[in-house]
Amino acid sequence: MNPEKLLRTYVVLTVVSTGASSMIWGINTLFLLDAGLSVGEAFAANAFFTAGMVLFEVPTGVIADTVGRRASYLLGSATLFGSTLLYLLLWHLHAPFAAWAGASILLGLGFTFFSGATEAWLVDGLNATGYSGSMESAFAKGQVASGIAMMCGTIAGGVLAQATNLGVPYLVRAVLLGVTFVVAWRSMYDVGFAPQPRVSLLGEMRGIVRSSLDYGLRNPPVRWLMLAAPFSMGVSGYGFYAAQPYLLQLYGSHDSYAVAGLSAALVAAAQVVGGLSAPVVARTFRRRTTVLLVTSIGTAGVLLLIGLVSNFWAVLVLLAVWGILFAATGPVRQAYLNAFIPSAQRATVLSSDNLLASGGGVVIQPVLGKAADAWSYGPSYLLSSLIQLLVLPFLLLARSESVARSNDLEVVR
Repeated sequence: MNPEKLLRTYVVLTVVSTGASSMIWGINTLFLLDAGLSVGEAFAANAFFTAGMVLFEVPTGVIADTVGRRASYLLGSATLFGSTLLYLLLWHLHAPFAAWAGASILLGLGFTFFSGATEAWLVDGLNATGYSGSMESAFAKGQVASGIAMMCGTIAGGVLAQATNLGVPYLVRAVLLGVTFVVAWRSMYDVGFAPQPRVSLLGEMRGIVRSSLDYGLRNPPVRWLMLAAPFSMGVSGYGFYAAQPYLLQLYGSHDSYAVAGLSAALVAAAQVVGGLSAPVVARTFRRRTTVLLVTSIGTAGVLLLIGLVSNFWAVLVLLAVWGILFAATGPVRQAYLNAFIPSAQRATVLSSDNLLASGGGVVIQPVLGKAADAWSYGPSYLLSSLIQLLVLPFLLLARSESVARSNDLEVVR
């Protein structure tokens, strides 16, 4: 497989998986509220989703590093298919919160099979096939494709919910996840990675986890970026899902599901713009950590304005700006981390990074949800702006360590 074909496969997989998953992203909070959960319980259910990611990130990353990236991706598609149908059943039954918590953990498990494996599969394959472009450009292609698929999926989900009911997008999502499984089965093959013959699976898993710590939390340039993730990702998860009911509140209608889907699609469109700008941004700044510092400060400022402004259209524009800043950061952050991680531990280290990011969501999302319950959505966005600023000391430490590690800007950047 040549690098161009591998990149096309990556883009196709990104499109089908994101298109399937995003069918519910614009209405998920409204779906949970319609099932009888309070605002606090809805975000607590999201917290259990992220708790599932915390529990299973490293074990599934180990599976990707021992069994294979393709096997992990297929397991993720199958798990998400089943847990999506379970969500739909719970909605029909108006099930108690405990049932939603369990189903949310299963959803988190499904996504952990994807998280480290897909990125590791791409980087290993490009390195093995002699790819000559920058990693920012490769990741940006996936992000642009993801943004377009998310835009189509969220709009379709919102329109479907408006025309029928909130359950239909979940049914369509399950069907599309089945399609995702078939596409991955036919087109995804491990390139640049070969599972080692297993003598003792438990011993090998211990070795991989130990090595992932050496190249992750014990690796200073990577450590500080990983420790910043809980704050930035916890805030971003709340900011996205809280936007649905907040915009409907500002719009003056609590059942305009198409508006909720449109707002999520706007964030997706911003993701496309951010993805297209990522290679330009990377060339503009001398170091990747500078990009991360600038966008983090900008993100905190935008969240502050969202909390202060109470006009529907102004908040909609600010959400688009927030989405562009977040999207422009993604490929740069991915390229930075992968520059310091060897192939054999790549999926596990990336899963460990996702674990810490998800851990932030477990704590931060319910806290901000409770704040919205007590004081409304505006003040909760003000609080999220303050939490976002907590990433800055970690980014400064990452910058210091990466500069000390090498004088080669192509590596440090």
